[in-house]
Amino acid sequence: MKYLLLLALLAGLFFVLGARRGRPRPPEADPPRPPAPPRAMLRCAECGMHLPADEALPGQGGVFCGAAHRASFEARQGSA
Repeated sequence: MKYLLLLALLAGLFFVLGARRGRPRPPEADPPRPPAPPRAMLRCAECGMHLPADEALPGQGGVFCGAAHRASFEARQGSA
């Protein structure tokens, strides 16, 4: 009887160890990416909103956040 119990214990031990080895490991965490460099910001001449320089629309009298603000600013400047 003690040999049967010992055999069952060893079989259980091998089963547990074998199950652990067969399990896939969790993926390693990627190192964090460095933060993006700061972007130059410009102010809309019409409304004063700050926006990235590469998204600003140039016009007479400054830069603008959109075509509508550029048109209204230039229309006001032309009538004055």
